[in-house]
Amino acid sequence: MFKNLKATKKLIKVMKNGVKRNISYTGKIKFSGIQIKEPLSSSAGFLGVKEALNHTFKEMGIIRATTALMKMNQEDGFRCPSCAWPVPLKPSKVAEYCENGAKALADEATTQHINADFFASHSVEELSQLTDFELNKLGRITEPLLLRPDSLHYESISWENAYKIIAKELHELNNPDEAIFYTSGRSSNEAAFLYGMFARAFGTNNMPDCSNMCHEASGVALSNTLGIGKGSTTLEDLHEAEVVLTVGQNPGTNHPRMLAALEKCKNNGGSVISINPLEELGLVNFKNPQNISDMLGSGTPIADIHLPVKVNEDIALVKLILKKLVAIETLKGNVFDLEFIEQYTNGYQELMEDLNKYDSSKLLARTGVSENDIDKTVALLASKSKIIVCWAMGLTQHKNGVETIQEFVNLLLLKGAIGKPSAGTFPVRGHSNVQGDRSVGIMHFVNREFNQRIQKHLGFAPPTTKGYDVAAAISAMHRKEAKVFMCLGGNFAMAAADTEYTAQAIQNCQLTVQISTKLNRSHLITGQTALILPTYGRSEKDYQNGQLQFLTMESSTGKVRQSRGLLKPASGAIKSEPEIIASIAHTYFNGNHAVNWKAMGQDYNLIRDAIDKTVKGFENTSERSKGFGYYLPNNARIRDFSMLPQGKAKLTINTLSEHRLEKDELLLMTFRAHDQFNTTIYGLNDRYRGIYNERRVVFMNQEDMLEKNLKAQDIINIYSTYHGKTRTAKQFLVVPYKIPKGNIGAYYPETNVLIPHDEFDPRSRQHISKSIKVRVERSE
Repeated sequence: MFKNLKATKKLIKVMKNGVKRNISYTGKIKFSGIQIKEPLSSSAGFLGVKEALNHTFKEMGIIRATTALMKMNQEDGFRCPSCAWPVPLKPSKVAEYCENGAKALADEATTQHINADFFASHSVEELSQLTDFELNKLGRITEPLLLRPDSLHYESISWENAYKIIAKELHELNNPDEAIFYTSGRSSNEAAFLYGMFARAFGTNNMPDCSNMCHEASGVALSNTLGIGKGSTTLEDLHEAEVVLTVGQNPGTNHPRMLAALEKCKNNGGSVISINPLEELGLVNFKNPQNISDMLGSGTPIADIHLPVKVNEDIALVKLILKKLVAIETLKGNVFDLEFIEQYTNGYQELMEDLNKYDSSKLLARTGVSENDIDKTVALLASKSKIIVCWAMGLTQHKNGVETIQEFVNLLLLKGAIGKPSAGTFPVRGHSNVQGDRSVGIMHFVNREFNQRIQKHLGFAPPTTKGYDVAAAISAMHRKEAKVFMCLGGNFAMAAADTEYTAQAIQNCQLTVQISTKLNRSHLITGQTALILPTYGRSEKDYQNGQLQFLTMESSTGKVRQSRGLLKPASGAIKSEPEIIASIAHTYFNGNHAVNWKAMGQDYNLIRDAIDKTVKGFENTSERSKGFGYYLPNNARIRDFSMLPQGKAKLTINTLSEHRLEKDELLLMTFRAHDQFNTTIYGLNDRYRGIYNERRVVFMNQEDMLEKNLKAQDIINIYSTYHGKTRTAKQFLVVPYKIPKGNIGAYYPETNVLIPHDEFDPRSRQHISKSIKVRVERSE
């Protein structure tokens, strides 16, 4: 892996105390030997089981892997470290996990380890030439590490000295807002709460988190229309729904256990409508790996209707559906729930007037969908009332992400499909506790009531000035106005937009700190001084003062549950996230603070007691989170909209997208491969789309290929130009694919370099990862 490494053309060159660090933010660009095959005919099934077991056995060993898999998502076990899909009330006792959940477990519990001796032999420059896949394969980090300003190599450091370095840098800042505390969705409620409280006690609300990148638009849209930034449905609601719309999502890869829930819905007589530019295999046919007869048979077709809407034309599609529903309501009645609309909503007349302004034929042309399929969808929606809309980042990551979600909420409100069983909103969260992190206080904005409870129960006054979100944090670091950047998990450098700009911003910092399990590119793109603080994985035992601790997480449906690891930690020299955060706080305050940080890091019940006192909705969590946990309050489930103007849910007026493409431009959407979770690359295959042994591919409509004189496997460069600046993603292979004309698709993080840091939804400030204007040219 490390032989004959050569510098790539694209290097970030930084002078630091006389040492030039040539750090690549892409790794060495190379093709792995692509194989293109016909996509599979069904998802999951025996092949999914085989892939899951092969991966876990290889990374963990057969006995260790089997032991852990049997306990994942079980009542007395640990929560899956992958997505936030909820566990059913009666989980399978054999396997309550999916292929990608098994891969996530194997990834964190791998027996491959690296320590200071490894880094003594391999410089950060050398390591940066590896691809993200190769970096991830190196294994778990087993001791705390320090990269000095005058060095190219990480070296071992004691925990105590690491804490002292952090405390010293924080004390030397001119003001607290020069520090940024980022949080990934993999952390527990306990770790996130402590982290957020330390940031506030330090004096800043600079708490960007991965919600800013994935579902911030959902929170803004739902808060504005329904008064709560979370979904209103439970897992069991999906089973009994009459119609489920899956919009802008790929369940078969990103949250495969959702397919079992949709299968139950189908078996109960429900219908599923898929709305997405790509027809994803999981929604075409599913072979349930928990059902032998299902795996032996032909599988279950999931989507009854697929609407291949053009990228970011969802608002046009919903407006057309609503206009057609209005016409049926006017002619026949009994389509809209007029009693619900009158009692629980505002804005009905304004919405009807707005819909009248649009020409149906023009809306239809924008969508790229056949009118026959839309009419089938309308007929189904007109006759049903138990409707659930599920969505993911295919809706949120646009410049009008908030408005797009609000348009789907309009549909639900007109149908009275909020606040009753088997109906409502279901934003499908990507990471396993991203919703919990926000619930317990990871947020850059100010909540006055929350601050008052913190002051009352924890004894200090939190800051009252809004902090940085992800977009603002990147810009602040780039301007050298932020000097310390700490990350609780994640791979910020690769997850964020505008990779080169973000990398340069991070490298402007004096100190960067990564609390992590494994090596990733964010450990190589660093500040002048860098620390890696290795932590436990979700599956590992966590003993404090001889007592086995447990943690809690919140699912996509708002249920709080315990998680208790069972594997021996990767090393005796690593620590838990709560202990690390508590030790940093204790060292910074030198033991002189209203909060007894050290005690909390040694007894997690104390953390949960503090959460119960300060966070709305949490109550007796140490006890109630046992077994299958408890639901947090959700006003939308009980039709309580009292916190909104006039105490009613809000129907909204939303505008169509405006991209204004030049003649030679296409609209790029980024997405995951099947062997991937967020920025973590498990392998080089995307078998559901027929791609093997390669990631640097661009999926193109064949008509677009013909117009641009391109053929399959031509090598192209991709360019995006915004505000006079051109960004380039080099060396991608063209793959003909069934995607709407004018749209192309590619994997992230490889194409994040094309996303401008200053293009985002003005309300959620989420970057435009799913609708980037680009040009493509054959590579020289």
